[in-house]
Amino acid sequence: SEIKSLLRHPDFVKELNAEALKPYMTFQYPAMGETFFKGVYKLPEGHYFIYRDGKMDVRRYYDERFRESDQRLDELVGSIDRTVCDSVKAHQIADVEVGSFLSSGVDSSYVAAVARPEHTYSIGFGKGTYNESQQAGELAELLKLNNTAESLTDEEAFAAFPRIQWHLDEPDSNPSCVPLYFLSALAAKDVKVVLSGEGADELFAGYIDYGVHTKVKAIKVVTRWLQHLPAGARHAIARFCKGKTFHGAWHLYSNLAPAEESFIGQARVFEESESDKLLKPEYRKAPSVRSIVDKTYARVEGKGLSELKKKQYLDMHQWMPGDILLKADKMTMAHSLELRVPLLDKELMGVAEKVPTKYLITDENTKYAFRQAAGKHLPKEWYDREKLGFPVPIRKWLREEKFYKYVRSVFERDYVSRFFDQDALLRMIDDNYTGKTDDRRKIWTVYSFLTWYDVYFVHDGTKPEVIDID
Repeated sequence: SEIKSLLRHPDFVKELNAEALKPYMTFQYPAMGETFFKGVYKLPEGHYFIYRDGKMDVRRYYDERFRESDQRLDELVGSIDRTVCDSVKAHQIADVEVGSFLSSGVDSSYVAAVARPEHTYSIGFGKGTYNESQQAGELAELLKLNNTAESLTDEEAFAAFPRIQWHLDEPDSNPSCVPLYFLSALAAKDVKVVLSGEGADELFAGYIDYGVHTKVKAIKVVTRWLQHLPAGARHAIARFCKGKTFHGAWHLYSNLAPAEESFIGQARVFEESESDKLLKPEYRKAPSVRSIVDKTYARVEGKGLSELKKKQYLDMHQWMPGDILLKADKMTMAHSLELRVPLLDKELMGVAEKVPTKYLITDENTKYAFRQAAGKHLPKEWYDREKLGFPVPIRKWLREEKFYKYVRSVFERDYVSRFFDQDALLRMIDDNYTGKTDDRRKIWTVYSFLTWYDVYFVHDGTKPEVIDID
């Protein structure tokens, strides 16, 4: 499962896959079947292969089958909770102690509340917005759990970044890789196995990018009514709203437009036109973002799915395996820690497939039915809490002199001009530092790639030491 294991083989020719860079700049993770290493491919999710007589036969063994149930909400909620409880108990079976990650979000909190493990683990940066460990500690106290929390300094987080990219094998600019790496190290001091909450957002529609772009109830109500119009009328209204700046325009567009036109997944860092301006010509030749997502959308074409379920399907087949689960596996295994994800159990997937669209996202919240199930084990302020993600202070870092100077020094290296318009890249980081722009995600995405390239191609894949930026 690690590409780096191939590097030592005498017949392996290491070559950068030039086509991988441009899509990565939009998606923030390697979005193609062929990896960043030319000739190295991933086995697609839900597939297995048989290798016989020099031939490889790749076959699908699993795919989602959305069949909306006519059950009442309370019946669905009960089914979700029973299946979550069964899955958590099954995932706790081990010859060693099983711990659990615990954040301020509903997913890991639900898992921990059901599991009641001996140890839970939380992490964050400093105080305030970027530290969920205090809130996690409050829940642990309420549930009478033994929670171990740690606060990271900006310096130690930044210093470990090259090593994090080494463990990832391919560049990934999801900022949550950083705290997850340290959280895994923290847990590995006590346990060999941990439970986590990955999967609930995809299965039960927890992302705001599925169409929650306003808090104004009137706009939500109008949008909900418009969703019942014929497809032609919905799409015409969506086209009118696209690009408009009035409040609610993006909410209307994202809910009324065809998913195939409006949604490429949970990350959209660079627009393709922006990538073309920054990349050197030889790296602009790559599959388009649209061609990449269309292959997935094509598998559910004509199946009568709602636009929301199409978005879920895309995320289950691209974002989840390409980013969420990959970084979770790599960051935990970096510390020889086994990660188990009970919310992605096949039985729970079967339940999630039946939840009607109207019970996934409501005017009240995302993953509504799932939250109601979690409410059987958590107080309302926990199961009804807005999704935060894994907050990482990259905005602060890139406007603090020593971090800015270090990243800029990376952008100044000779090999950078092979890939990018170096002058444009330096203007981008300078303008961000002075507050003229806010391009933190773009800068971090480029920095992640260059860090990875330095590790695997400049230094030939040698495990890097922790860097000193002072």
